[in-house]
Amino acid sequence: MKNSLLILLLIPLLLFSNSQYAYSETLKQSMDGGMEIEIAYPDSVLINRTFSISFLIQNNGWETKQDILFQIENPDNVFLPVTQEKIEIEELTASSSFGITLDYVVHEDATEGTHFINIDYSQILLSNNVDPMPTTQMNFALPIEIQNKPQILIETITPESIFTESEFTIQATITSQDIDLEDVTLEIIAPDIEFRGDTFYKLSYLEKETPYTISAELISPMENVTTEYTIPVKVVLTYTDDLGETNTSTQSMPLLLRPKTFMELTNDGGIWIGDFFIAPYVSIGTIVGIPAGAILSLIIRRAQNRKKDSSS
Repeated sequence: MKNSLLILLLIPLLLFSNSQYAYSETLKQSMDGGMEIEIAYPDSVLINRTFSISFLIQNNGWETKQDILFQIENPDNVFLPVTQEKIEIEELTASSSFGITLDYVVHEDATEGTHFINIDYSQILLSNNVDPMPTTQMNFALPIEIQNKPQILIETITPESIFTESEFTIQATITSQDIDLEDVTLEIIAPDIEFRGDTFYKLSYLEKETPYTISAELISPMENVTTEYTIPVKVVLTYTDDLGETNTSTQSMPLLLRPKTFMELTNDGGIWIGDFFIAPYVSIGTIVGIPAGAILSLIIRRAQNRKKDSSS
């Protein structure tokens, strides 16, 4: 069988809390006095969609920290903050923690490629929980790739080649990497080719990262062919994205139709021997008996011919 994988780029999407993204990258940093910082963010986002960055600060030391500050900025202003771009914590005592999520919108005019969110972190440790120490600072840079359209994967499984007077199974699987899809239709189309069963499928909703597979039984032409040629089979996908826009994409999966050889195995387990077809439900004894009967018939025929020659 032949596998082909096509990544079709279609249209944007979101990320965390109120978005459809999942956190795929996590930055962890240890600071003075047992402070642990964990920042979760997406490695890629889509234009004109919302995503989130999650912050978790834990004071695992025995001394209090105060005046904790996260100052956040993105140099090219492609990530628009929904609320603030500053996190201020007046005090974090021993064994306590603080968490927050910040939402951003990717600017509609943002360019594709890697962009950065820069974070300046600072804190003051209270020595023995009394005396403020000098401010401790640390800088972080979060690389986030901006994509123009979401990824829709279409995987097809087809025979390496087909021959006449037989049936073959072809499959197509779609997976949305980034967004949930609605009003999904998937159709297999081939000119002048007959199919057994359905070739058109409809789905009201397809959750992201959930594969959806269809299959069709193709009936190859009955006329014998003497040369190879390609049948232009294609898969047509339509869907409504998270913005309510309808999208259509077409993927070709050409099939090679070739002359049938002396012996061929069919998709359902049958066997072609020359112009004779042995159905898959025929017993082994019957299959063995066919060539045996042919050989016996040939021997009898030759013996009869010799008898005629001697009598003449």
